[in-house]
Parts: sequence; structure tokens; C-alpha cells
Amino acid sequence: MTNYLGIDFGTSGARAIAIDAVGQVVGEARCQYPSPQPDADAWRQTLWALLDQLPTAIGKRLTAIAIDGTSATVLLCDRNNAPLTQPLLYNDARGGVPTATPTTSPAHSATSSLSKALWWLNNLPHTTLELAHFLTHQADWLSSLLHEQPGISDYNNALKLGYDVQTLSYPSWLADLEVSPWLPRVLPPGAEIAPIQPEVAQRFGLAKSCIIKTGTTDSIAAFLASGASVPGDAVTSLGSTLVLKLLSPIAINNAPSGIYSHRLGQQWLVGGASNTGGAVLRHYFSDAELRSLSAQIDPTQPSGLDYYPLLSPGERFPINDPALVPRLTPQPSDKTRFLHGLLEGMAQIEALGYKKLTALGGGPVKQIYTAGGGAQNTVWRRLRSQALNIPLSPSIHTEAAYGTARLAAGLIALH
Repeated sequence: MTNYLGIDFGTSGARAIAIDAVGQVVGEARCQYPSPQPDADAWRQTLWALLDQLPTAIGKRLTAIAIDGTSATVLLCDRNNAPLTQPLLYNDARGGVPTATPTTSPAHSATSSLSKALWWLNNLPHTTLELAHFLTHQADWLSSLLHEQPGISDYNNALKLGYDVQTLSYPSWLADLEVSPWLPRVLPPGAEIAPIQPEVAQRFGLAKSCIIKTGTTDSIAAFLASGASVPGDAVTSLGSTLVLKLLSPIAINNAPSGIYSHRLGQQWLVGGASNTGGAVLRHYFSDAELRSLSAQIDPTQPSGLDYYPLLSPGERFPINDPALVPRLTPQPSDKTRFLHGLLEGMAQIEALGYKKLTALGGGPVKQIYTAGGGAQNTVWRRLRSQALNIPLSPSIHTEAAYGTARLAAGLIALH
């Protein structure tokens, strides 16, 4: 029996899921990051910890591994693949909107991978820039620790670099930029890169013939895990952030609304990612409080609050405004009502997102699958159902790592 491993690196930790050739789960592992603000070394420690948790029987039968990571989380590395900087995370907007990008490009965003690369170009010391060789996404760098061929990405991660997923090439305007020598070689998600390094296989008891494949982004992986399969199917990922994806026959890129299209074989995943989500909830409540207070909410009654819940100024979708101010007042002393208002506000943001996708030609939205930790909250589901008025279904699998395992197994053909 052969096994396939998918590893998901999220905002707070990582998960691994092993499946067999028909997609049945045969093993799982999870690990929190060793620090609240993990750097590349913390990512590496977490990857090794996950591989350490794999039962020997599964590791010996591993045929392929793929890794997903948060979109537009990037590192700048030297020619030996050693990080020269702290990572810039998915929501880092310090670079502003790149002026060199066409407004239709997903790179035309203050949080895009390209924006971060240009910020490094303009702000790092000259001595550091002289050593720069690889601009690498989180998933790419972690995969390269297993196959030791840096400078390879997939077209889902490369989208926010400015890579043209319609022509499957870098556009000429991007090739003219000073950062172009750092850009990775781009392959389809799930493409074979190389066998696992022998020393890694030996250290963790993995099959020496195991192939490392290109991965994807965490939200795409959640989509692949969900069961969504036909145009009109959508997936809302209720994780640390709120991510919407709709399967569409056409590509839509609308930078003013923070909407971009990922290629998914011959179809398109259109959508965007908001900075609202579980990270806001966890800022105010513990997991135990979220469970107990949610149970006290009456979803048939409005909270009377009008929130746009963000932890700090700046939003990506459905409003692309790096200066958008959170709306979190008035804050009632009643914690249940406050949580009610936050969940209502997030449901309204989700509804606005799907309305924009439909208005731009991506719809109609026929069914929404729900992934991420928030999918377990039944009161949130009721509030979302009222705001959306679209049938909601639980994802077949809610873990992004399962989608990436399917990618590793070749159960999803994207090339």
C-alpha cells in the first residue's frame, strides 16, 4: 500500500495528513509553532517535528509529499537557500501598492509577494541585497528543505508575484524589474520536483524513493479538500482569516476589490482574502469562551451592532484598502452581545464578498462549502446562512492538509 503526505503551514501552526491511493486518511499529526511570531527557523523546526510524529509504517510507504503555505508569505534567501531576512507575512502591507504593476494584476496590492520583494529592494542594506538570490514563498522554502532544489514554485503561490496564470509565464513588465533575477521557476501545483534528500529520508525513516511535489496556497488546499467540484461551488475558509473561493469558468481579476483568480487546471478559482476572521475572535476570547458564549447567542435576533472586525487598519477583500479603519464600537460590556456583533460583522463581509464575485461575472453561487476552524461553530453558521441566503454545506474534509495530500497523490490533476 502506498501513502501520500500533505502538509499545511497556516498562521498559527502546521498539520500533516497521510492518505492512501484512494484518499482515505491513514495518519495525522499537528504542531504549533514554537513562538507566536515564527521565523524561518521556527518553520523548519515545525516541519521536522511533524515528520518525527509520522508512524514508521506510514513513512516507509510514502510515495510523495506536497506542502502548502500562507499566500504571499515570503523569504529572501542567498544562493545556499539560507534566509537573509525575517519572513514578511501574508498581511504585511508596508511596501504599499507597487506602481509598476498593471491594475488588473493580483500583484497590484500592498500585501502581494511582489510588493514585499520591492520593499526589500528599497530598504535592505546593499550588502544584504548583494547576497540575495531566491525570492521564495513559505511553501516553496519548506519543500526545498526536503529536495534541496531552491528557486521552484507553483502557479498558485506565484500568482501574487505577478506570474501570468493564463499564459503560464512571467509578463514582460515583471521581467524588467530589478527583482526579476530573484523570481522562481514556476510549475503546476502537484508537479514532481525531485526525490527526497537521502539524509532527510534516513533521519525520519521515510521511503528513499519518495518524490517531493510542488504545493499550493493554504486556501487553495482547503478548497481541494472540501468536495467542491463544479462551477458555482464555493468554499469559505473560516480560519485566522476569512477566505472566499468560487469555482468559475472564467478568470476575474479586480484589484480595487482585492479579487484575483487562481488557475485550477482548466477552470478558475476566483476570490479573495479578508483580514477579518478567527484571529480577531481569538484576540478577544479564549477557545472556551468562544464555545460557551456562542451557545448563548440567539441568531434569530440582531445584535444591534454594526462592526467591520479587524485587528488593525488595512483590508484586502472585499474592500482593498490598506488604510481601512476597523469598526468595533460601541463595545458592550455584555461579552455575548459583543461576540454576536463580531460574528454578524464577519457574516456581512462574507456576503459582500460573494455579491462582488457574482456581480463581476463569477457566479451565480449555488453552494458554499465551509472549511477552517470556524466551520465547527453552529451559531456562526446560522448567522452566515441568514446573511448569505445560499445553501451551506460542511466540507468533506476541513483540513487544508487533506487537499494537499490529494495533490501529492495525483487525485487532482492540475497540469
